[in-house]
Amino acid sequence: MQALSVLPLKGDYCFEFPQLGIKLGSGRKIEFFGFGVPISIRRTYVSLIVAKNLKSKSGCLSNYFKEKPRLGYVKSFALAMEVEEKPIKDEFSDNESNLGDGSSHKPCNGDGVGEGEGGEGGDERIDVRALAKRLWTAVTADDVELVVKEMKDVPLPVYSSVIRGFGVDKRLEAAMALVEWLKRKKNESDGCVGPNLFIYNSLLGAIKQCEKYEQVERVMDDMREEGVVPNVVTYNTLMSIYVEQGRPKEALDVFEIMREKGLSLSPVSYSTALLAYRRMEDGDGALRFYKELKEKYDKGEIGRDAEDENWESELVNMEKFITRICYQVMRRWLVKGENLNAKVLKLLTDMDEAGVKPGRAEYERLSWACTREDHYIVAKELYKRIREMESEISLSVCNHVIWLMGKAKKWWAALEIYEDLLDKGPKPNNLSYELMVSHFNILLTAARRRGTWRWGVRLLNKMEEKGIKPGTRQWNAVLVACSKASETSAAVQIFKRMVEQGEKPTILSYGALLSALEKGKLFDEALQVWKHMIKVGVEPNLYAYTILASVYAGQGKSDMVESVIQEMESSGIEPSIVTYNAIISGCFRNGKGSTAFEWFERMKLQNILPNEITYEALIMALAKDSKPRLAYEMYSRARDEGLHLSFKAYDAVVESSRHYGVAVDVRSLGPRPSEKKRKKKINVRKNLSEFSKLADVPRKSKPFEREELYAQQIQEGQ
Repeated sequence: MQALSVLPLKGDYCFEFPQLGIKLGSGRKIEFFGFGVPISIRRTYVSLIVAKNLKSKSGCLSNYFKEKPRLGYVKSFALAMEVEEKPIKDEFSDNESNLGDGSSHKPCNGDGVGEGEGGEGGDERIDVRALAKRLWTAVTADDVELVVKEMKDVPLPVYSSVIRGFGVDKRLEAAMALVEWLKRKKNESDGCVGPNLFIYNSLLGAIKQCEKYEQVERVMDDMREEGVVPNVVTYNTLMSIYVEQGRPKEALDVFEIMREKGLSLSPVSYSTALLAYRRMEDGDGALRFYKELKEKYDKGEIGRDAEDENWESELVNMEKFITRICYQVMRRWLVKGENLNAKVLKLLTDMDEAGVKPGRAEYERLSWACTREDHYIVAKELYKRIREMESEISLSVCNHVIWLMGKAKKWWAALEIYEDLLDKGPKPNNLSYELMVSHFNILLTAARRRGTWRWGVRLLNKMEEKGIKPGTRQWNAVLVACSKASETSAAVQIFKRMVEQGEKPTILSYGALLSALEKGKLFDEALQVWKHMIKVGVEPNLYAYTILASVYAGQGKSDMVESVIQEMESSGIEPSIVTYNAIISGCFRNGKGSTAFEWFERMKLQNILPNEITYEALIMALAKDSKPRLAYEMYSRARDEGLHLSFKAYDAVVESSRHYGVAVDVRSLGPRPSEKKRKKKINVRKNLSEFSKLADVPRKSKPFEREELYAQQIQEGQ
């Protein structure tokens, strides 16, 4: 008796002996004695001990032996690139090899199984591992001949296993040399032993493993010359190679060739085609392909007669695979520099129509890919979908979307998400809180710069409503907005509310309140605020001193203005152009042109250059104080210095000269500057209820009970 081989098998295999009515799996050991042949099937090894006279009784054992991998269940559909034959691992390190090449080996008359030589009862086995080691350095067919010349009747599955093992180990030269030797052997044995379809499929798999794609055409030419007709496994491998090469369109062409030839396509064929669409970043095409596949399966056009494939489970895996592909395509669209938001939203809609539902994990990962301002619309849609799933949502994703909404200036959308965190969960953390405060800061800063105090008040109330406590920075922003809008009463109430909420006013808070009082001509109240500020230990700055000087100038107290300037200088604070402009403007309001001119000359001595505001206030003060000629000279000097004064200064010179009968050359003043439109008067609210109503904010906190101060301000355009 001669032993043909000891072939280590890895994975799940099914062995069928139709004549004996036996179908066995690889997970157990069964001894069967038929035709005087003991057959042992174990989990790791299959030992075939064949009687010397077996052929005379039953022909080649291979006619009864059928090996086929179970592809009915694929644990990970991302393995589509592996095609049907799964390559073995390193036989030299793992002590295992794999014979599965995706098809059944059915050689006849010695095609892979030959008659053995040996004495009666002799037992000789082929060590595949040792054979592979000896062929490791082979480069030519002659090198192979030196190794196997003393071996007889080696089954082709052994060579198939060795070739695929060489592929895993990146030894393509040895695999090619073995195939060349088999071609030579075929000529010498009249075609009994030679490369068949399974050998070529193994070689193509090795080429793919080694990434030596330039050898593909050579192998395909050899198959044509040898008359070997490609099967599904061959084409699957070709598709996989083309995808790896970045030639997805050619991979799809191969798929169409299989269809035209009427081959029974496997799940791997379809999954590899889907992978080609992925490489093309054609999510729409991949989805259409999947819909067509599912429709054919539902109609019974595919998968019904495939005994070796569990198409029902494969369709489930295919749905997971197309979901993954669509996710990857959408993510690629999002990370590109182009604006492909419309394509992303369309693909999401198409997936809904196809019944392909991504899970929460995919939606959240796509949300993280949204980083540009224009991505806000996609992020909002993804967030909405996660919420509609009535499943948990990651707080980090919510914070990311809040951040993105702020970046896109969609602050109210960010606030809606924050409200969801409060109402539906998960509970917001410090980052959520800080993000919302940051968004409110941006809005309040804009309100401060534009003087839109109503908007500022609304924001403060909204913050309190959502449990976000405004800090000093937020209160100051609204105070400055009130000051810019000359809303004296509003500034007073905001300041009081700030103190009641436990916030300590800063110099900016006092400065804004002083400015609002000064603009409302509430000089006595401004002085009271100043004294309180000094009492609580808040150090005045240049801005505060400037307002105080303006208050005294408005009261006509030149000596007090002088004392303020001296105090500034003693504190190391130098008066600026703004300080002198405020003093000169105060002199103008009190009709003290001479005093204004004195401060103008003093400013020049301090090497502070006057600007348009300085000249306009001075000219109008001189014109009002019966000094039209001096006003005319100041206007001419401003023009000579390249300054552009407003129509108010021009009219003040002309009307004053005409009123006091002073002859001046009006033509030398140039054309009258264009007149800007005056803004509407701002009415002061008498109580905070009316004040909040105007701000369009429902009051949640305790309303103010103190009466507002009465004043009316007119804000004119510069």
